[in-house]
Amino acid sequence: MLNHIAIYVQDLGQSTDFYENVLQLEKIPEPFHDGRHTWFTLGSAGQLHLIQGATQNIPRDKNDHLCFSVASIEDFIANLDKHQIEYTNWPGTAKAPTVRVDGVKQIYFQDPDGHWIEINNDRPGK
Repeated sequence: MLNHIAIYVQDLGQSTDFYENVLQLEKIPEPFHDGRHTWFTLGSAGQLHLIQGATQNIPRDKNDHLCFSVASIEDFIANLDKHQIEYTNWPGTAKAPTVRVDGVKQIYFQDPDGHWIEINNDRPGK
């Protein structure tokens, strides 16, 4: 069973804001209280931990990504637009979801440190 995923970030405040407001994840208490950690719940899937200290933003390949499912990809896209976050489909076309052969829609974008994130609808055709 997955316990947590840790992401090393340059600016904890900026990344915390991104994951809380753009991805709409819920913060949970973290035990360190040292200003270098933010923890989020992923429900029954586990937790996401942001850790301050990355010294450089390295190029990342889209194949190396986190994926979250949402009930409505259209509502999620509206939130991305509200926060002025650019997104693409798998080939890189701006503002165009990929539709997989099974009907699932996907979009891709990057967090402030360049980590790729995929969002897909949790049911084909929704």
